[in-house]
Parts: sequence; structure tokens; C-alpha cells
Amino acid sequence: QVQLVESGGGLVQAGGSLRLSCAASGITGIINNRGWYRQPPGKQRELVAGISSSSTTNYADSVKGRFTISRDIARNTVYLQMNNLQPDDTAVYYCNIVTLRGTSRSVYWGQGTQVTVSS
Repeated sequence: QVQLVESGGGLVQAGGSLRLSCAASGITGIINNRGWYRQPPGKQRELVAGISSSSTTNYADSVKGRFTISRDIARNTVYLQMNNLQPDDTAVYYCNIVTLRGTSRSVYWGQGTQVTVSS
């Protein structure tokens, strides 16, 4: 059974930093992509950052220059370093893993971790 366990969320003042972690277990197949999404209150879930199997990264325009996605393959963990946090970054953050096994593609989500930025 695949499990994604997130940690690192919390309450921080504007300008502060947080580091989110997402540890995966039970993965079968090849991990094709890892990512972080967020869902602000009353809004739809949106992509924050992604990192491919070839280490190519992509970011939402709103977080470029402030957030950094990285991974530790040995620990099967993906991280999101968030600096200079702003109130608009307040959201539930979800990690996401896409795996490939033959012609089958699977998508897994973490349970979400709350990030609250006070002004």
C-alpha cells in the first residue's frame, strides 16, 4: 500500500520560512514525477512545484525565486523549501507522486499539511 506522509507545515509570520517533507513508502513502479500542490481556502488546488525523474524542476510564477523543490532518492522523500512566505501562501499543501509501471500510470497524494502565514 502506497503511503505519502507529509510534515513541516505550521504557522509562520510573513517573511519567514518553512520546509515541507513528504516521505513515500510502498511505491511500486518507477517514479516519474514528484510535486507539491496547494489549495488555498475557497479556491481550487494548484501546482506549486514539480521535479521530474531527470531532475527538471518547474514552479508556479507566484513562488519562483522563493520556493525550492528537491528530492532525496535514497530516502524516497521530496522537499519544498519555502522562503519569504507571504499571507497569500496560506493553504493546505499536498505532495504528489506519479508512477509508471509498464503502460500503467498511477497518481498518489499525501494527506495534506496546513501552512498559515500571518501578516
